[in-house]
Amino acid sequence: MAPGFRDLQLTRVSGGDGKIVAGGDAGDLEDVRLLDSYEDNNSDRLEEKGMKRIQVRVTGMTCAACSNSVEGALRSLGGVVRASVALLQNKADVVFDPDRVKDEDIKVAIEDAGFEAEILTEPNSSKAKNNGTLVGQFTIGGMTCAACVNSVEGILRSLPGVKRAVVALATSLGEVEYDPSLISKDDIVNAIEDAGFEASFVQSSGQDKIILGVAGVFTEIDVHILEGLVSKLKGVRQFRFDRTSRELEILFDPEVVKSRSLVDGIEGGSDGKFKLTVANPYTRMTSKDVAEAANMFRLFTSSLFLSIPVFLIRVCPRIPLVYSLLLWRCGPFLMGDWLKWALVSVVQFVIGKRFYVAAGRALRNGSTNMDVLVALGTSASYFYSVCALLYGAFTGFWSPTYFETSSMLITFVLLGKYLESLAKGKTSDAIKKLVELAPATALLLIKDKGGKCIEEREIDALLIQPGDTLKVLPGTKVPADGVVVWGSSYINESMVTGESVPVLKEVNSSVIGGTINQHGVLHINATRVGSDAVLSQIISLVETAQMSKAPIQKLADFIASIFVPTVVALALLTLLCWYIAGALGAYPADWLPKDGNYFVFSLMFSISVVVISCPCALGLATPTAVMVATGVGANNGVLIKGGDALERAQKVKYVIFDKTGTLTQGKATVTDAKAFNGMDRGGFLKLVASAEASSEHPLAKAILEYARHFHFFDESSMNEDSINQREPNSWWLLEALDFCALPGRGIQCSIDGKQVLVSIFLKSK
Repeated sequence: MAPGFRDLQLTRVSGGDGKIVAGGDAGDLEDVRLLDSYEDNNSDRLEEKGMKRIQVRVTGMTCAACSNSVEGALRSLGGVVRASVALLQNKADVVFDPDRVKDEDIKVAIEDAGFEAEILTEPNSSKAKNNGTLVGQFTIGGMTCAACVNSVEGILRSLPGVKRAVVALATSLGEVEYDPSLISKDDIVNAIEDAGFEASFVQSSGQDKIILGVAGVFTEIDVHILEGLVSKLKGVRQFRFDRTSRELEILFDPEVVKSRSLVDGIEGGSDGKFKLTVANPYTRMTSKDVAEAANMFRLFTSSLFLSIPVFLIRVCPRIPLVYSLLLWRCGPFLMGDWLKWALVSVVQFVIGKRFYVAAGRALRNGSTNMDVLVALGTSASYFYSVCALLYGAFTGFWSPTYFETSSMLITFVLLGKYLESLAKGKTSDAIKKLVELAPATALLLIKDKGGKCIEEREIDALLIQPGDTLKVLPGTKVPADGVVVWGSSYINESMVTGESVPVLKEVNSSVIGGTINQHGVLHINATRVGSDAVLSQIISLVETAQMSKAPIQKLADFIASIFVPTVVALALLTLLCWYIAGALGAYPADWLPKDGNYFVFSLMFSISVVVISCPCALGLATPTAVMVATGVGANNGVLIKGGDALERAQKVKYVIFDKTGTLTQGKATVTDAKAFNGMDRGGFLKLVASAEASSEHPLAKAILEYARHFHFFDESSMNEDSINQREPNSWWLLEALDFCALPGRGIQCSIDGKQVLVSIFLKSK
């Protein structure tokens, strides 16, 4: 059960002893919501000053050196205030000045650094939230002179929420910068028309992106039909259909058209031929992680399939029949040499191409990584073997080849990459579980102008818009944050608040998306959707925590940045030392391999130094620890905001818990029962239980359990375990007539001609 971050009161760790001191009541404690980190506090202040924050998916990173390269490329952009790259999540978190740098500039900078980039968007998230204002263009008719222009500008500037207004007489256009949370485009149009001019809205600078999965596209004709439908929709600025993934990406103006209107327009225009689903960004990222792991497994199995024959050729000379076949000369080389050369070349340059690409990318950006080491080690082994073959063909002196070293190294490295990709996927399990808490669909109530419900329609939960009226059935999840406008029910909010007892919700009560409605039917008015919803904010907090870097990671990143050059220097030093020692006779000649020499002997040691050195573990250890810790914490209801908080938490000696209900078992049980009017206790419990048997209140169930156990067992054996293990018999209950439940008050009914009233209340001590 996750605690509600609004209710979580923690004090900052003070002093070196890590004591947490609380004086007075809970209101005296500093409200930090979560264990905070310096990075997130800083980012919050930056965003308040008009900064914009986006997340970018970066693919192609393999170690800490890669993430450092991306960070360096981002920080070199003018206008970027902060850039943090998370290697495990393949994400970059960027805070920048939108007046100096654009989203596309950030994407281009990452791609210029040699990596693939994709700007991540959240469904139903408005760009106005990040920038604070929108710039709208309006056509203004009826202006004849400069006085008219000044009049319109004066009217616009006097409107609340308008930051800037410029009107051009020649083009009859007005450009207005406004805060959409204070004033709408319709209000601006009405203000201009009230001044005696004609006005209409053209477009705004706001731009949202939605990615839709499209079913029903099979041929090129279908593609043209789909593109024609999208191009005719108002507010659509740009769109792209991926024929491979069957995904439609649309950039649109949220001031002109909403995401649900886009879906309705496409499905309606195709007469139901196309079925659209909103692509959840978290699901898409998960599918990409799965695809990456599958690709690594494919490369590993392909390399293994080609490397095993090379290895067998190495040991097959012990088999006479195979040995004679391998010694068959075909041109300048033996058949065995031809086979090894051909098989290893495929492994080296086709399967191992990714290592050369990544190594070249790193070197172009002035950095080094694990791919550089793999490329150096395997290339040294491969090209030495090729040179040995060519040298033998021209001179007749045949040196041993080491093709199998190259292929087996690539195979083992790919195995490690595959296991690493699996581990990366598992570290994000906490995010996946949080995402699964949100319902996939919602019941939308369509109303006429009089407010009467005329239609009930199931829609994708990602298409819910503020102001929608939604129906919540018993046992289902609340689809969005909102306010109850009809009905009453009990809702289990333990997902957010940590309180196990369901909360009564009536008209005007607030509800939280993802919580579970227990029994009644509710109609709610959606108020916060998408990234504004409570559940989305919790997910964002966990994501931010997992992306944050602990202070100790800075040391690890620094060591990783100089690790590869150091290893290469040590490898060269190893080569020189062993070669010089051999030339000086420091070790006997029988140490050399058959038909080998001192250079080959030294080269093998040098390659060993290169290939056994892996900076990946160094760069992955700290972020993996942070991700696992924050993930385990989230699964157990503790939201930790970053690695910095984890490091400081080790100094904590005292933890003070408020909200004792979150530390109990979460199941109500009756501890004692008394009858004050002289009535027999058994008869009293039987009467109360008969009345509560028809109630849906969680405490009613506890009373019924207690009375049932009292009826079948003696009082001395009553304990919680025996109550829970008992068969639910109900034949002993009396019939309750005229039952009526009054939400928040109690119940009333008639039993054996007696009027029974049961009320539950808490008495303050």
